[in-house]
Amino acid sequence: MSAESPRRIVLLRHAKAEWSDGTDHDRPLAERGRVDAPAVGLKLAETGIAFDLALCSTAARTRETWKLAVHALPHRPKTLYEDRLYEASLGELIALLNETPDEVTDLLVIGHNPGMHALADGLTGRSEGDTRTRMARSGFPTSALAVVSFTGPWKSLELGVGTLLDFWTPKDH
Repeated sequence: MSAESPRRIVLLRHAKAEWSDGTDHDRPLAERGRVDAPAVGLKLAETGIAFDLALCSTAARTRETWKLAVHALPHRPKTLYEDRLYEASLGELIALLNETPDEVTDLLVIGHNPGMHALADGLTGRSEGDTRTRMARSGFPTSALAVVSFTGPWKSLELGVGTLLDFWTPKDH
């Protein structure tokens, strides 16, 4: 596989979480989140993307979202739980993605807002159809996902190089 091959990044915001007296990092999914997470798994399967790698924040709500969503996928990708996804800035997220091995063609990132929305918006220089308008209008709610493609090695990933191929929220199904 060439470093110039097309790559896809799917950015998934965790499902709806409970507000709790504990730490933010330990917040579990709310009932709605436990319903939406399997639905987002079905949407991930519908994309037909065979993920080579999933990067998941270590927060309880992202891990629980992934656990409920992954069952719908025909192939379970290697999963890395990454502390740096929690409360990451746009620059930190891009730096993390720049570390992705070039053998990875299709990457799933399960994280948090405002980072997932900022990353989807920041990477997008072009978009198909009304995807960018729909993403801007929705504000990237819980369980939303964006599919961004770009060409080149991961270390070249930077603002504006991607094309927003799809944007989906649980309200879309």
